[in-house]
Amino acid sequence: MITTDICIIGAGPVGLFAVFEAGLLKMRCHLIDALPQVGGQLSEIYPQKPIYDIPGFPDVKAQTLVDNLMEQIAPFHPSFTLGERVESLERQPDGSFHITTNEQTVVHCQVVVIAGGLGCFEPRKPDIAGLEQFEGKGVAYMVKNPELLRDRRVVLAGGGDSALDWTVFLADIAREVTLIHRSDSFRGAPDSAEKVFELAKDGRINLILQSNISSVSGNGHLQEVTITAKDKTVTNLATDHLIPLFGLTPKLGPIADWGLQIDKSAIAVDTVDYSTNVERIYAIGDINTYPGKLKLILCGFHEAALMCQSAFKYVYPDQKLSFKYTTVNGVPTF
Repeated sequence: MITTDICIIGAGPVGLFAVFEAGLLKMRCHLIDALPQVGGQLSEIYPQKPIYDIPGFPDVKAQTLVDNLMEQIAPFHPSFTLGERVESLERQPDGSFHITTNEQTVVHCQVVVIAGGLGCFEPRKPDIAGLEQFEGKGVAYMVKNPELLRDRRVVLAGGGDSALDWTVFLADIAREVTLIHRSDSFRGAPDSAEKVFELAKDGRINLILQSNISSVSGNGHLQEVTITAKDKTVTNLATDHLIPLFGLTPKLGPIADWGLQIDKSAIAVDTVDYSTNVERIYAIGDINTYPGKLKLILCGFHEAALMCQSAFKYVYPDQKLSFKYTTVNGVPTF
């Protein structure tokens, strides 16, 4: 059995930063993640994607952010169980918990923090004829290595932040970039949308609005996408790669059976400390919901900080929250 103060379910960026905030309060953390590596969606889905909304970084690659977070929390010596899925949670007589994974790893903790991003997730696949036939043969739902797209013809579909950010990024890598969106406005950040419109104006990308991809075709590998406009005009476009970016479908998995208040596949929390309706269980990051919720990494960092202040009372019930620390060679020391 692994014994710790806080068990964090999810080793994405918000879960990792929670380790730092907990460490400042001398609370130990153990993290569990179903993925075989830390970083969550950043490492698994888009490690090379630039992120623009981290304070102090005009832009930072997703994997670089994960690596920096790991360096930041190293002084607090967190432990990890990776490649295992949480299956059950049992309350103990003293209020603590036993958490068991599908590999029968058992973690005893005083506090549970759910930082699982979107939970178990899978990409939303659009209704495009022949799409699955070309998966891995020109069709992909994420960009893991942009270099594989260098000097290639790439079609992206979608209107959110991922579609916009990848369009901007790939404009300097791919031979030809085309963004297709069903509307004439975007759901993503206005600044990113403006950059896309500027690239289109300058002729550096193709922007096709009020249109959908209706089918794909090729001979063993993707060669062409068929585009149907709202006015029913049909156009065939030659391409080497299609990347539909329509978000992820969240699935909470066993967490949904823990008696937590669920609202549209997310966990409802109190914004005072991001606690759930079950005592000693908190939810931070994209997996939670509350009025005004924004699914931004920096918001998850804020939630992690307040959560740790609240969790302190369960780990050290006889102590008042008060701490001072200095640094020795850049390492926080109490």
